[in-house]
Amino acid sequence: MLDIRLYMLQRITALIMAPLTLGHIAVMIYAVQGGLTTAEILSRTQGSVVWLVYYGTFVAAVSIHAAIGLRVIIAETFKLRGMALSGFTWGVCGLFLYMGARAVMAVTMP
Repeated sequence: MLDIRLYMLQRITALIMAPLTLGHIAVMIYAVQGGLTTAEILSRTQGSVVWLVYYGTFVAAVSIHAAIGLRVIIAETFKLRGMALSGFTWGVCGLFLYMGARAVMAVTMP
């Protein structure tokens, strides 16, 4: 039963990530073609609740999605099971959330 839940959760996070990824790519193309500098980009993102929510949602979805994907790879490759596999999954998800949250805060907090 856990496997089907994780499968569905990974698919749901993929549905969340798809439009956010396209939006991110569009913004990057706009910034590069517009010749924006790093300082100009940060001046537009710092203090913005919209960018905080956008990239915070992106980080959460990616963290969950990637942790589930790595869980499957580790289980198949190293035959890890049970609590060790769950601990690995939670640890990876937590690490990705932490690193992503730090990046989002650096870009959006004044």
